[in-house]
Amino acid sequence: MRRLAGGGMNDEPDSQQIRRYWERDGLGERILDVLRESGRDLDALTIDILAPLDQFHGGGKPATERLARLANLTPSTRVLDVGGGLGGPARTLAVMFGCQVDVLDLTESYVHAGTLLTDQLRLSDRVRFHVGNALELPFDDGSFDVVWTQNSGMNIADKARLYGGFHRVIRPGGRLALQEPLLGTVQPVIYPQMWARDEASSILLTPDDLRTLIEQAGFGLVAWEDVTAVTSLAPLPAPGAPPTLQALVLGDELPLVRANGTRNFDEGRLVNIQAVFDRP
Repeated sequence: MRRLAGGGMNDEPDSQQIRRYWERDGLGERILDVLRESGRDLDALTIDILAPLDQFHGGGKPATERLARLANLTPSTRVLDVGGGLGGPARTLAVMFGCQVDVLDLTESYVHAGTLLTDQLRLSDRVRFHVGNALELPFDDGSFDVVWTQNSGMNIADKARLYGGFHRVIRPGGRLALQEPLLGTVQPVIYPQMWARDEASSILLTPDDLRTLIEQAGFGLVAWEDVTAVTSLAPLPAPGAPPTLQALVLGDELPLVRANGTRNFDEGRLVNIQAVFDRP
């Protein structure tokens, strides 16, 4: 799950509010401490060792790999990961698929942590981090082959502007690859969730509405798959196991958040989709 910016609509969480919700000073150092305390050699870290601590979205690293295959990523593809947080997906795309990845995230502590972990894995030549607003992408037109986003749009109401910006920075013939939680057929959603304490700061669409909005931004559908069954929240770690990233971020709130998430997916209040669109 990643942090984007608000802005543009009166009923939308603003960027300062989103930053306050997500900021965790020293998160990168804490992750390295957890790894060290669990006996890991910090000079021999891999993306698989880091996965429980840097893949902050439903389904974890396997979901990242699944979406990359769905998008048919190839070596040397230039990717912009919008709301890329700690960079777990970006490092996966770099190592497993040979991509060059720029990560944009609103939250400075996540960008600091992502840079720290990327340097530790000696991947800074393939993965770069930027602090920035997803609604004001600081990149030239047609800069990327692929815009990638996993669980990143839940705090943004001005989604037309969001996907319009994605369309602008993707070169003609490029692609948009996304994973997103959406409204199911049963309502309301039960809060708190990972990305919001209440409905006021959670901006979700139905699958049909999101697909229509993206197509109106100028994209053509390539693949659209309901992946709820393979991306819903995993059980809590066993007692004594190293904490996950979700535990480091949410602390004592995590059991309730996870219980609500399980109920929302089981009862059809939320669904997860993965989708790929072409940019003509």
